[in-house]
Amino acid sequence: MKLKDLSLKNGKKELPLVPLRELVVFPHMVVPFFAGRAETISAIEAAMGNDRMVFLACQRRDIDTPTEDDVFEAGSISKILQMLKLPDGTLRVLAEGMERGKVVRFLKKKEYHRVQVEPIIDAREVGKESVPLMAAARDAFRRYTKHQKKIGPEILAAVEKAEYPDKLVDLICANVQIVPEKKVEIIEKDHPNERLELLAVTLEAENEMLELQNKINSRVKQRLEKNQREYFLNEQLKQINKELGKEDDDGSGAKELRKRIEARELPSEVWEKADKELSRLARLQPMSPESGVLRTYLEWIADLPWSEASDDNHDIDLAQKILDEDHYDLKRAKERVLDFLAVRQLQGKGKGPIICFVGPPGTGKTSLGRSVARALGRKFVRISLGGIRDEAEIRGHRKTYVGALPGKIIQSMKKAQTVNPVFLLDEIDKMSSDFRGDPASALLEVLDPEQNGTFVDHYLEVPYDLSRVMFITTANSVHTIPLPLRDRMEVIEIPGYTDYEKVRIAKDFIIPKQLKENGLPSDSISFRKEALTTIIRNYTMESGVRNLEREIASIIRKTAREGLSKGVLLPRLQKPDDDTEQKEAQQKSETKAFSAIITPKSVERYLGVPRFENDLLYRNGRPGLINGLAWTELGGKLLPVEVALLPGDGKLILTGNLGDVMKESARIALSFISSCAHEFGVEPSALKEQDIHVHVPQGAIPKDGPSAGITITTAILSALTGRIVDRHIAMTGEITLTGRILAIGGLKEKSLAARRNGMTTILLPEDNRKDGGELPREVKSKIELVYVATIGDALRFLFPNA
Repeated sequence: MKLKDLSLKNGKKELPLVPLRELVVFPHMVVPFFAGRAETISAIEAAMGNDRMVFLACQRRDIDTPTEDDVFEAGSISKILQMLKLPDGTLRVLAEGMERGKVVRFLKKKEYHRVQVEPIIDAREVGKESVPLMAAARDAFRRYTKHQKKIGPEILAAVEKAEYPDKLVDLICANVQIVPEKKVEIIEKDHPNERLELLAVTLEAENEMLELQNKINSRVKQRLEKNQREYFLNEQLKQINKELGKEDDDGSGAKELRKRIEARELPSEVWEKADKELSRLARLQPMSPESGVLRTYLEWIADLPWSEASDDNHDIDLAQKILDEDHYDLKRAKERVLDFLAVRQLQGKGKGPIICFVGPPGTGKTSLGRSVARALGRKFVRISLGGIRDEAEIRGHRKTYVGALPGKIIQSMKKAQTVNPVFLLDEIDKMSSDFRGDPASALLEVLDPEQNGTFVDHYLEVPYDLSRVMFITTANSVHTIPLPLRDRMEVIEIPGYTDYEKVRIAKDFIIPKQLKENGLPSDSISFRKEALTTIIRNYTMESGVRNLEREIASIIRKTAREGLSKGVLLPRLQKPDDDTEQKEAQQKSETKAFSAIITPKSVERYLGVPRFENDLLYRNGRPGLINGLAWTELGGKLLPVEVALLPGDGKLILTGNLGDVMKESARIALSFISSCAHEFGVEPSALKEQDIHVHVPQGAIPKDGPSAGITITTAILSALTGRIVDRHIAMTGEITLTGRILAIGGLKEKSLAARRNGMTTILLPEDNRKDGGELPREVKSKIELVYVATIGDALRFLFPNA
């Protein structure tokens, strides 16, 4: 028996495969298509030489050489009605779908694919559940034909006369435009009710989309008709005004804008651009979209300051007084502002400086910018750059875009209304970049004194002079600022405040401010110095004073509430027309009996249990225990290092959540001690027969950096020799393999930590001697600073009798 006869007997058919692009053929459907691929032409010619039967299946992807995985399994067993060879070698084919089928097996021939297909038999019975589903499908198709006018009445009639569900589904699917994947899903389902339900749902979704599309098209058409109607009416109105002698009416607003722009002293290049745009605006219809774009653009030109400048305060003493009123210390930043004032008095004109204040949060960088503007007698504008990631935020958008605006620089200049404001760019280190551009690169032109005289905003399209602006930027760290941008700025470090400075700031600035904000007289509540020190050390952990102000405000509020509850403070009953002096007199008389003194005990009563503990201190010294010093973002910290010797084979054990750099410092220390063991009186066998365990307490806190090198070296030597180092000595410095002590950073913060924890001596690298003059007065007066160039110098000081 032949293979072909066997397949027919099993109900399966072996047919040539014709893959189609974006086309799904259903039974009762006559469809023309072109065949140009060699495999497809061979398959059609093979079918024409036999019984004209082929299997038409849709491709999953639009590719020229589809494989088995690129063709849907469900398709249509079809008969070729007509084939016509064209001059270019392609075929024009007319085929009719006979019945549905599903591929069981792919059979590869040399010239084309053959497939073994199992027919899907239609169920001709109409069940009870099928009747309402057929009615729903017909109703959805009727509404679909109202949106698609190409479907003729004969097709609608054939759908109405369909006797059974499968025929109804096939007729409808053959005449609707839905995605091929959905058609394949409908063709491969066996149960007629499932096919009807899926078709009805698909048609309903298609009808909703078509209705929405028709509504949108209708609105667009109405809008176009409205614009045409307005155009004709405006033309008629022009002719009527001409006949009535009212030809000078300014419907577009061009004449008014011209007067406003002429009143400004515009540079010649800007005036040429504005004059050109004004002429265009006068020729346009007032209601046209382009007229609105031009009018907004010209209003920006008219509103910007082009030559208006505020008069600088030339009184240096007055400026010094204003700066000191607003901020304590910050000597270097204040001197830079006063230097600028002095140069302006001598020169008259000059480029504005680009200053960057860098320091921890809460140290007064932003408020210092406002104070600088007050001292100079200039307007103050501020832009927060934190989180900005779009270059258009700086340079603006092209005015052709809908809703376009200038960038933040030009917007702020309009707000200032002078060409020489103090311009604060806050949090310049918090910018980021993405596919929309890099705002930091856009700032290169703004913050370059050689370029910002001709700054071009994308919206204005004309140069704008920023050279007279005094730019001040703020940052918490310079490491995240791109190097080209950092190079354009004069960086002024604003370090964290010492405890002494915080107490002065609290007394002179924070407490008077909070008393005023909370409605209390300036002499009603006083803080003892010990109370302020308690707040600083036990309730705040910061380099600035932001949290300190928050805690002081909390104490003042609670004290005011106590005064009200005890009847000592009386509520103020103010009238809207009260005179200010009367208000102050009334307040003073109502609160004259109230006073409170804040002590350390009352601090704990108001603020609760202390939130922060002092640094870890050891009461008694022992071998292997040395006090180091560390720098953190919240200030300096005492960092004790412990070393223990264990029986072993010379391993170095490091614990305490140490970073890679600190681990390297420990290995360098051990290598240096091993190389110079005889000089230090250490037997080589002691290093080989013992494990050395180095531990830095408070293991939950990550620690890193090279400045603990001298501390670790001294601790290991102390443990190996049994000598004890005075517990009131602290040290910091990086060590090399040759025993040199290198410079470290954060000297001010570290020395303050030593002072706070009762240290009397600090060992520092010789290279840091130049920084010693900048240390706070309370450090230099209470602590002995010992500078060492090598580890040998340090050991001679620490172990004088060895």
